[in-house]
Amino acid sequence: MTEIFSLARCRVYLFRSIMFSLISFSSTYALSKGTLDIETTRVEQGEKLAFDRKSGNCLACHAIGLGTMSGNLAPPLFAMKERFPNPQKLTQQISNSLLSNEDSIMPPFGLHGLLNEDQISKIVDYLYTL
Repeated sequence: MTEIFSLARCRVYLFRSIMFSLISFSSTYALSKGTLDIETTRVEQGEKLAFDRKSGNCLACHAIGLGTMSGNLAPPLFAMKERFPNPQKLTQQISNSLLSNEDSIMPPFGLHGLLNEDQISKIVDYLYTL
């Protein structure tokens, strides 16, 4: 009788262990999926800002991915993670390009309030996908 009780207890513990593992996995998955959705949304918003002629207007001077009617005054934007391994340097470049080159023709978007910090951050998130 003791052996049957032990076997039943063992099954209960095993069942609980499996259930807790599944619950833990599903909440971790839901959390990481939610994080992924937020990141995708930020990237999409960054792309929209970069292509929008009334906000970032990056296409006026840069060739970017699948953007149409791009300019050729400034370097094309590709391999941005390799070119700017430090995202803060890229953020600074967009916010105030005059800090790295006082003769820059790039508008200092942050300095002049053309874009706020969050918008610049979203553009950086997008550029890092290129």
